[in-house]
Amino acid sequence: MDEIKDKDAAIEEVILEEDKKKLVTKDMNIHYILKLHPESSVILMSIGMGCISCFAAEFETLAEACVVHGLDADDVTEYLNGELGLLPNEE
Repeated sequence: MDEIKDKDAAIEEVILEEDKKKLVTKDMNIHYILKLHPESSVILMSIGMGCISCFAAEFETLAEACVVHGLDADDVTEYLNGELGLLPNEE
């Protein structure tokens, strides 16, 4: 349990404000995405990905999780970025 707390602390230290503005990619670790954007848990759960409660989120990428759930990683990535307000406005 202490190892998980130490890992969380290390991830917290690495996350910078500028990181929170970067687009989510399908190669990102789910746990990292959830740390960057806590609100992404609700978005992912709304499309059938219970990532916040899954132990695999510690080491699985978004693309790998999409395969497990039968979802297209590119579609999920675009949807997630849109819902998080990270996509540029198309005018």
